[in-house]
Amino acid sequence: MGLALWLLWLFTGFLQGVHGQGVYAPPTVRIVHSGQTCNVEEERYSERVYTIREGETLELQCLVTGHPRPQIRWTKTAGGASDRQGDSSVLNETLKIDSISRHQGGRYYCKAENGLGSPAIRSIRVDVYYLDDPVITVHQSVGEAKEQFYFERTVFLRCVANSNPPVHYTWRRGRDALTQGSDAGVEIYEPFFTQGETKILKLKNLRPQDYADYTCISSVRNVCGIGDKSAYFSLSNKTAPPSIKLLLDDPLVVNLGETITLVCVASGGDPPPTLGWARPGGEELPKRSVVNSGTLTIPAVTVDDGGAYSCVASNNVGNPAKKTTNILVRGLRKGRFWITPDPYHNDDNIQIGREVKISCQVEATPPEELQFSWLKNGRPLRSSERMVITHTDTDVSPGTTNLDIIDLKFTDFGTYTCVASLRNGGTPEISIDVNISSTTVPPELTVPRGRSHLIAQEGDTVDLQCLVSGKPKPIILWSRVEESGAAAAAVAPSLMPDGSVEMESYDGVLRISNVTREMSGTYRCQTSQYNGFNVKPREALIQLVVQFPPTVEPVYTEIRQALGRAFSLTCRLLRAHPARLLRYEWKLGSRLLTVGQFSDQRDDTNYLVRALNREGYGEYTCDITNEAGAGRCTFLVTGKAYAPEFYYDTYSALWQNRPRVYGFRLQWTQMEPNAVDRILAYRLGIRQMGQSRWWEQEIPMEGTIQKGELLTYNLTELIKPESYLVRLTPITRYGEGDATERIITYSAPVNPHLREFQCGFEDEALCLFSQDKTDEFDWTRHSAATRDTKYTPNTGPSSDHTGSKQGFYMYIETSRPRLNGDKARLLSPTFNMNSKSSSSSSSSSSSSSTNSPTYCFAFYYHMYGKHIGALNVFLRHKGPTVTDASVWSRSGNQGDRWRQAKVNIHPTAAFQMVMEGVRGAGIEGDIAIDDVTIEEGECKDPPPNNLRSLAPPSSPHIWQLSVTLSLALIGRQR
Repeated sequence: MGLALWLLWLFTGFLQGVHGQGVYAPPTVRIVHSGQTCNVEEERYSERVYTIREGETLELQCLVTGHPRPQIRWTKTAGGASDRQGDSSVLNETLKIDSISRHQGGRYYCKAENGLGSPAIRSIRVDVYYLDDPVITVHQSVGEAKEQFYFERTVFLRCVANSNPPVHYTWRRGRDALTQGSDAGVEIYEPFFTQGETKILKLKNLRPQDYADYTCISSVRNVCGIGDKSAYFSLSNKTAPPSIKLLLDDPLVVNLGETITLVCVASGGDPPPTLGWARPGGEELPKRSVVNSGTLTIPAVTVDDGGAYSCVASNNVGNPAKKTTNILVRGLRKGRFWITPDPYHNDDNIQIGREVKISCQVEATPPEELQFSWLKNGRPLRSSERMVITHTDTDVSPGTTNLDIIDLKFTDFGTYTCVASLRNGGTPEISIDVNISSTTVPPELTVPRGRSHLIAQEGDTVDLQCLVSGKPKPIILWSRVEESGAAAAAVAPSLMPDGSVEMESYDGVLRISNVTREMSGTYRCQTSQYNGFNVKPREALIQLVVQFPPTVEPVYTEIRQALGRAFSLTCRLLRAHPARLLRYEWKLGSRLLTVGQFSDQRDDTNYLVRALNREGYGEYTCDITNEAGAGRCTFLVTGKAYAPEFYYDTYSALWQNRPRVYGFRLQWTQMEPNAVDRILAYRLGIRQMGQSRWWEQEIPMEGTIQKGELLTYNLTELIKPESYLVRLTPITRYGEGDATERIITYSAPVNPHLREFQCGFEDEALCLFSQDKTDEFDWTRHSAATRDTKYTPNTGPSSDHTGSKQGFYMYIETSRPRLNGDKARLLSPTFNMNSKSSSSSSSSSSSSSTNSPTYCFAFYYHMYGKHIGALNVFLRHKGPTVTDASVWSRSGNQGDRWRQAKVNIHPTAAFQMVMEGVRGAGIEGDIAIDDVTIEEGECKDPPPNNLRSLAPPSSPHIWQLSVTLSLALIGRQR
């Protein structure tokens, strides 16, 4: 190493380590919000509640700590349920929902895990506020309902509006407000079972003045800026519930392909009712249908269009009127037949002198129109003593007709035709021919020789065949035979390749394409009892064995090893068929290493490398083979170092003490540093976002890096306000390892050259104040108008410091689950000092009160309650090293009033103010702050006994003494 480089390393390289487990830590989680919220409250016992108006944008951020960087997932379900397939989740720090709807409200969980300890989970409940238009419905007392709906009757006007939070209703008659007790003939009440959801106006024994225009106003009191909404109803002596009639036949019988029109008209009702059509059970209307008020038109009607249709009329008076009709689409389908030999003889054959019955079955719509006729050799056949024709009742579906031939004679042989038709025509007939002759014999089923046990390999196409004889030839039904035993009885039936329980075949062949190992088993072929003889089914069995190559693990794995080390590779057999005569073959690239055969007792094979040399790096393969093929394990052996793990929890990583540049403390650990050879250096690459040119520099490493050791490299001369992409690559004697990247983003101070800063917390952005990530709980923004004091009435302010109940302030809520000593810290934006003062102070070699600017930090505080803890204020300097110095503190009950505090501060670099609230011994300990200001110059007329000025230290600060390695980005050439 050259002298210059050594000096650069000695004086400007900055590396520090923590040994053992080091900075590795399990994850922690906090949820913060940004976006269009109405309010955020911290519930007393469970979680935070985020209130938002429907249609606004929800944006929640999950802030995590932990190393390595935790993986983050947002879900709406908790625990293991969040991993179920089908649950929506967001793998990102930010959960954003544009135009949120009421159904998207609920409890959202942020889960962070990094493999250390248990996953960290936090939740926040999103409450979506909305107000729908109210609806007024009118009803008469049921016991008094007679012909004249509103003659000396009690009438109820009910107002309903869906809302969150609960809606508040008011009634008006004309322009006059109606309240309980304002009119003896009017009562206003909420039904017990719907309290808060509706408001009923009861008009007792209707009077002339009750015929008027009524207005229901629904309100959620302008919460989230949601305005009031109104509904109107004009009550008169003509007001009546709806009535309707259908101008069509019921049922309506139509032919396939016709266009049908259903007409429904209102026969009464005031105001005029609205008409519509629907199908029972929420089933959708046909997609081709057209609805025009009370008229429903369905063109080219299909069989699926048949069923019930309802016309519904509503005018918000009384109950909706409803009438239903049925559409019957005429048609015939599923024609079948079967032959039944003489049941009185134990013989399946047809014989002269015995009885034989031919049955024919058809499904018909409407069933009462179904009619059958029989033909013999094309000529009509009528029922007689020997040829008995019977039909099932028309109410039974499907309809069946039987032809019983008594005492079969030779002259009875021939072709019998069953003809099914509908009485009024309009649809094609179904004809079924059945031949009765000496050749009409029951079926026989066999499997071709050598085809009862089939062996196939995965991916083949295989034909299972059963030969069927007989006349007529029946349909063959294929199914799978369940495994015997109790275990098989508990599982669902085995399915056929197409996913069904049973498949039909007309030629006796079942073809299975691309056969898989799951299709191995016993298959049954069986004659059907229709379209053939109605006798005991014939069946046969075929055994199918599907061979497949060995399944092995690991399929692919990467192994990182240092030179000179010994290691072993293992390839494990999981399953194979056949599982005998298995062989293995190990290779490195194309070079054969070893071969062998599996014994019956082993299911794995190993290859040992005694001392790794450079030629030993590469891809190792192990092939395990059987008759069906080979399964391969692949091992990539490499000396590449694992990727560095950037550390994201660096405290105040960014600092700035010059006007145009800023610095950043880059920290990382090395993943599994001892897995490979010692890391000699890191290659650091940095590129300004939006540019293409990379600047690179090598960071040499001395000694061995330990697992969990935190490495630090200070980047300076970064140009404001640019962001940078940083890439870090470890280097060993093997070469470059895996690189990792992160983005460094500049965060500007709220006022780069501070003159005056004011914040009353009226804006949701909190004037860029932020919550500390390392404390136990957060400060809460609130106003006295909405603050809940149900549980702790003797603490906290009743208004903001100006006396306004609508004004906002920040406070700490000390109710459960808070504990004694818990701290909440609120951080101000980062401020740069005045440019003139800053430049003069930077030219001096030390810090003193004569060259450091003075600012007055002032705020109002409220500390009322018998359990008040403490309120502390710190000055935080932001440099290469961050330090906090106490500048003000108060503890204990200060009375139920706002007080002002002022303190002089003397920052020597960019700085923040830290407001720390400490929870006391009980729940009556709420502390509030309001109207924070920072002004250049000393405080004027500070309140007595209310502050202490912090003089700047006389000794040099650590951030002035630390010399950091500057990555000089000279120029901006890209």
